[in-house]
Amino acid sequence: MRSWPQPEVPRVSGTPVPLSLFDTADGVVRPVEAEDTAGMYVCGITPYDSTHLGHAATYLTFDLVHRLLLDQGLAVHYVQNITDVDDPLFERADRDGVDWRDLGDGQIELFRSDMAQLRVIPPRDYIGAIESVDEVVELVGKLLDAGAAYVVDDPDYPDVYASIQATENFGYESNYDRATMESLFAERGGDPERPGKRDPLDALVWRAHRDGEPAWDSPFGAGRPGWHIECSAIATNRLGGSFTLQGGGSDLIFPHHEFSAAHAEAGLGVDRMAGHYVHSGMIGLDGVKMSKSLGNLVFVHRLTAAGHEPAAIRLGVFASHYRSDRDWSERVLADAEARLATWRSALADAGSLAGAQALVQDLRQHLAADLDTPGALAAVDAWAAADRGPTEDGAADLVRGALDALLGVQAG
Repeated sequence: MRSWPQPEVPRVSGTPVPLSLFDTADGVVRPVEAEDTAGMYVCGITPYDSTHLGHAATYLTFDLVHRLLLDQGLAVHYVQNITDVDDPLFERADRDGVDWRDLGDGQIELFRSDMAQLRVIPPRDYIGAIESVDEVVELVGKLLDAGAAYVVDDPDYPDVYASIQATENFGYESNYDRATMESLFAERGGDPERPGKRDPLDALVWRAHRDGEPAWDSPFGAGRPGWHIECSAIATNRLGGSFTLQGGGSDLIFPHHEFSAAHAEAGLGVDRMAGHYVHSGMIGLDGVKMSKSLGNLVFVHRLTAAGHEPAAIRLGVFASHYRSDRDWSERVLADAEARLATWRSALADAGSLAGAQALVQDLRQHLAADLDTPGALAAVDAWAAADRGPTEDGAADLVRGALDALLGVQAG
């Protein structure tokens, strides 16, 4: 699958600061560990609607992670999927009277455009579920061979499920109790009442063919991949059985990330799929959770079409911490645009080189501390409001480059 263009990321002088992030599994902020290359997998979209601010906030979060790892001198192997075959896509296509493939292709292209405008560094591997069917079939086969998956006793629809008993540490990623798991599983695409399952929480890894649905051949019958195992296969085939970081929105903590980790661990015999499990909070509009059902989505392409700069959109998202459930409003955007204008005015008379160097290190310190974007933005605000002294050569270029490299904000 084609990704989107790579933005130029400047190199910034000074001393990089090692990145620490909150790990959902361990419940603490701790250093991100990688030697030469950091493997990062972030779950992608199901392409049945346009990119809204909730999507954008997630991908902007991990764009910051990507930029900070690069600043440390690490290579980053970034992988992202697209769930381009799934029930929500079929349902939206049926509602609108279009082919599900055409709907998906159009929304994927719009997503690419939005990410390019927001200057998100693209994944090295951008992989569709359809492209990865053979990989999923292989992993399902490993789960069956290991006794970690089973076929339900249903002659019409012999679906394959992975057992939650397949790994000793199932539940370590979310740390949710059984009641919470059952509630979220039912709300987020699970099928706890499916006859023939050994446990209501067992997750579908291969859906046997139903009339009107696409299907691919496999040793266990024609069908299509389950949702969680799609990410397991795509991630581990490119990053290995254990890699640096798995990311996504907080709504993916359970069941999606719990099961994608469990499938990989049971199928490949590893103890822990990701060193860090990192999750961004949800976005609301004017105090109400943003959702398709409420019809209160704010779409990136509509904001940019109305003349709002991508740099201001980034600043609006970064005004609150990535792990918090944040609010978006016209006021948030207006404040971000005013902040951007203030920074640009300050860059025209940037002051001393020493002051610029100190600001860059402040930026690094805040961002390396679990992506403290409010603190980082406040540091730039303070620099812009201060007496910066006589302007010296290189000061403006240093600050401008740091804002671009570390925050992805073009202020020049």
